[in-house]
Amino acid sequence: MISRTGRHAVLALAAMVNRPRGGIVGAGVIAREIGAPRNYLGKLLRPLTRERLVHSKKGKGGGFRLARPAGEITLFDVVEPIEHASRWEGCFLGRKNCSGSAPCALHGRWKELRNAYLRFLKSTTVADVAREGWRGQGEGSGLGDKLHGRKK
Repeated sequence: MISRTGRHAVLALAAMVNRPRGGIVGAGVIAREIGAPRNYLGKLLRPLTRERLVHSKKGKGGGFRLARPAGEITLFDVVEPIEHASRWEGCFLGRKNCSGSAPCALHGRWKELRNAYLRFLKSTTVADVAREGWRGQGEGSGLGDKLHGRKK
């Protein structure tokens, strides 16, 4: 359910956890830790900076750090600016007039799944991800596997 971009955003913030207080970490370091291209990661962190989830410092010795404690940043906070999950209100089958009073065949099940996913995003924090020991596992494991139900 979460895109590769969304996964990289979550893992990038998790990589900023446990740095020395106020410690800046470069995009290259984060990119290596999470298995993402460096230039792509720098661009990905811009909307998160605008959302005040991350502080950035330019120039020599520059990089990124969390703007708030990791336990106060939910996965929804991270994923929403990128994937707009809260907008998943439309009909799963694409019907324009699908609603509670005129539901499609999948309306109830899709609503249940969507709401459960949003609750998961809103109740899980970056600190939770950082505690899961994802470091060093690279692309294709860790958070993405957990979100997609794959076993390591």
